[in-house]
Amino acid sequence: MKRVSANKSREALPSIILGTMRIEGMKEAEVENLLENAIENGTNFVDTANCYGEKEGGVESLLGKTFRKYPGLRDKIVLQSKGGITFYPDGRPFHNYSKEHLLRTLDASLERLGTDHLDYFLLHRSDPLFRPEEIAEAFEIMKESGKVLHFGVSNEVPTGIELMQKYCSVPIEVNQMQFSIVHADMCVQPVATNNHDFYAVDRDGGILNYCRLKEIQLQAWSPFQYGFIDGVFIDNPKYEKVNAAMEKVAERHGVSKTTIAVAWILRHPADMQVVCGTTKTERFKECCKACDVELSYEDWYEIYLAAGYPIM
Repeated sequence: MKRVSANKSREALPSIILGTMRIEGMKEAEVENLLENAIENGTNFVDTANCYGEKEGGVESLLGKTFRKYPGLRDKIVLQSKGGITFYPDGRPFHNYSKEHLLRTLDASLERLGTDHLDYFLLHRSDPLFRPEEIAEAFEIMKESGKVLHFGVSNEVPTGIELMQKYCSVPIEVNQMQFSIVHADMCVQPVATNNHDFYAVDRDGGILNYCRLKEIQLQAWSPFQYGFIDGVFIDNPKYEKVNAAMEKVAERHGVSKTTIAVAWILRHPADMQVVCGTTKTERFKECCKACDVELSYEDWYEIYLAAGYPIM
């Protein structure tokens, strides 16, 4: 398994992360098999969130039941969860980065997961009402108590990170962003700079190069998805050109299109981790194979151009 680190002074991490957003409904034995399969394929990094599941905490609760049923399994895992998204009684979501809420969220996550700490805790989606002083206080309490070892954000822009980091004594080490072959604006926008082109619009404040400059580890979520939760693009007739290009590159390397979709992300010099959410062990193996595929410039740009991105 390829290992990466945006900051060379920190421990290198597996390039592939097992995402658990869709595991609710599986049995504990099936979850244990999924986790052990990930470990066998070279990664012990597992991502979850308090909001995953039909109800808040559903996926964390299932992971916790699995850890309790299989003693020793939690100790094998680098466990990452996210907080900051909460819900009204009728199920509508909203965001809350207040100190009290973040501390309650963490404690609830730890209880559901049946663990005394998280290896990584991320703020899930930016809260327009956030006060950086409160986040700093919450992070410091989490760190000093030993309940969180590392901190990060998700779907956050550079100025948001800068504002938090101005007050936080602990470093923000991770930013998890949606990124895939068909959702690659954060690396396409610089190519279209200084042109009247759709992709010339800066929608994220230059987050990709910002994270590289600040040595913040990027994690790519939804590597197979188009839109927010619209569906997968692999073998989707709406993405005929992309799939044809992926098929050609896949045949060249003797792997599947799933593997190529992950390898395309790993080829970027930002050294991202890729969050691969699946309930199928064989598909996760295909994701892990991407670490052994080195796409050429020609391979990478063939897919880039098929996705309709500009070359100026």
